[in-house]
Amino acid sequence: MRFNQLIQSIIFTFGFLPLALFAQNNLQNIRGVVVDKLSQSVLVGASIQIINVSENKGTATDENGQYTLADLAPDRYEIKVSYLGYKDVIVPNVVVTSGKEVILDIAMEEDLKILDEVVVKAYSKNKTINDLATISARTFSMEEVNRYAGGRGDPARLAANFAGVSAPDDSRNDIVIRGNSPVGVLWRIDGMNVTNPNHFATVGTTGGAVSALNTNLLKSSDFFTSAFLRNMVMPFRCF
Repeated sequence: MRFNQLIQSIIFTFGFLPLALFAQNNLQNIRGVVVDKLSQSVLVGASIQIINVSENKGTATDENGQYTLADLAPDRYEIKVSYLGYKDVIVPNVVVTSGKEVILDIAMEEDLKILDEVVVKAYSKNKTINDLATISARTFSMEEVNRYAGGRGDPARLAANFAGVSAPDDSRNDIVIRGNSPVGVLWRIDGMNVTNPNHFATVGTTGGAVSALNTNLLKSSDFFTSAFLRNMVMPFRCF
């Protein structure tokens, strides 16, 4: 009796073992390449998802534009491919069988959108804010001020680099234009006269150690270098 039970157990085990192995090997893959429809160049990072199953199964293309959806049971699947700047592609009725892998190459089309027009305006460094200034004047932006090496964000230290302009030393931002006195420089902001645009300024001068002008609040400036006028004018325009 025990011998018969042992024989039945062996037959049961070896009879169902091939079925179990077959069930494990019954899974298959969907693989392929995602490319641009026009240029045929591969698309890296495209998202591939199966959208007709309960489980969220998906993948993305590698650096060669290749993808693999692994371990899929035999069935009919609906594949969705999406990529930034391209139209989504949905491939229905992809049949997966246990016989071989499914090779599914996908070509995507760019998603063109009509945008509003872009207006490009020319900017000339030779044109000043003041339309009446024709000679001995130039304009500069606050970006130039901030980029000037060792300028400490100070417009006066940038102006000291212009032709015909000099400064006494690095500790102060007094500027001398064509040999005139630093006292002869007039600063104006939006048409208003500024006696001295500096912190810790010396009495009776137009210079100081630290500029009081915040370049984040200014937009652009005109710098006039007319020779030996009583006032050299540097008007600033705020945002």
